[in-house]
Amino acid sequence: MPVLRSIMSKVFARTAGFVLRSSGWKRSTVYANLRHVYGTSYSKFYGTLICNLAHHAGELLFRFPTFKKLPREVSAYPCRIEGWDFALAEGSAPVLEKMRGGGIFLTAHFGNYEAIGPWLCRLGIPLVASYIPLRPAWLNRILDKRIRAVDGRPYGVDARTPREFLRLLGDGKLVCLLADQDSRIPSALDGEFMHRPVRNNPLPDFLLRHRPETPVYICWLEDCRGQSKTDVPGISKTIHVLHAIELPRASDTCNEASAPCDKSSKPGGVMPAFNAWLESRIKENPALWYGWTHRRFYSKNPEIYLG
Repeated sequence: MPVLRSIMSKVFARTAGFVLRSSGWKRSTVYANLRHVYGTSYSKFYGTLICNLAHHAGELLFRFPTFKKLPREVSAYPCRIEGWDFALAEGSAPVLEKMRGGGIFLTAHFGNYEAIGPWLCRLGIPLVASYIPLRPAWLNRILDKRIRAVDGRPYGVDARTPREFLRLLGDGKLVCLLADQDSRIPSALDGEFMHRPVRNNPLPDFLLRHRPETPVYICWLEDCRGQSKTDVPGISKTIHVLHAIELPRASDTCNEASAPCDKSSKPGGVMPAFNAWLESRIKENPALWYGWTHRRFYSKNPEIYLG
């Protein structure tokens, strides 16, 4: 069965990639973003981006159950499940263990970000992620029960107000937030991303003003080429590596002789640190950031998408 799912994933990725490239899906938006950030566009970039996106979509559709079978204990890694190799990045194990106590988890459309959810749940982390309900309602029920659920526990929630997020934090949950740089609500925070003005999602900083001691984490998946203990010598395979870091508290960087400070007292709050992290990931592999397909800079520069 895992072999069949792997074949179906690859077939889907090739087919979907061909269809998306041929139709020019989001091509104008991708190139508008590239010109805005770098001053130029790269002819082969779009094809590489779509290829990566289709590959991860295929994994989501056909290999997602594998992530729901991963070991709970961090000491069990590295491991091989259904022919796939999994590992924790150096220094991530103690961070993941601390995440079992709840907090805020910031994420982005980078790499196979959807697979982080079931992996964290399998590690015993009380993850909740807010999703906008889909229509019709039966489709949303299928997603909640079959896709966004691990060991019978759905981790998707429909939290509509900041007060609901505060309640989830009070219940000891790890609240997943998509840290958007193109928030279009009146309370959005002015900021900078890739040296361009943006409007940041204000929710993380709102939550930290009301829960200043809440830890903030970032996780991402990386597909590395390597060799596990069970591999044939000289033949490398893809290893799925989970990274987890905790953003330093603002108070950790304050001068003890200065006035008391916390995360919410720093200009821009936690989003500048998150944006800096995301910029470093994009610099390493820009074609893994699927935010290129979004009108990420529309709030500040809508004119770049008119061409």
